[in-house]
Amino acid sequence: MTSASRYLSEHIDVPAGDVYAFAADPANLPAWAPGLATSVTREDGGWRIGDDGAELVFTPHNELGVLDHWVRPPDGGEVYAPMRVIPDGDGAEIMFTLRRQPGMSDEDFEQDAEAVQADLTRLKEVLESAR
Repeated sequence: MTSASRYLSEHIDVPAGDVYAFAADPANLPAWAPGLATSVTREDGGWRIGDDGAELVFTPHNELGVLDHWVRPPDGGEVYAPMRVIPDGDGAEIMFTLRRQPGMSDEDFEQDAEAVQADLTRLKEVLESAR
């Protein structure tokens, strides 16, 4: 069974390598992605996010700008989130593929899309204001 996807992106006037380095560090998530994590802790070589302590796993650092990650709630299951940073002139574009989860209503999917877009916009604001 396939699920619907929504492709969200944001142009950032910061070099792609700098965007990647900042976004790839889970410790920076509360600054730009509070929709995902208002708190992040390092535990046993991994990362825990939020009050429930969900596990966050990023793909290993790479030269391609791939920031795919998995969120594993303590009650089981897994949410896969494909994400990538690509060069765009002197800046970058960050792209996120939002996957509709099984049983998710249209309203919930739309709210998730709005939250992710807000996080990407916040990342743009954080990085551009630091220049």
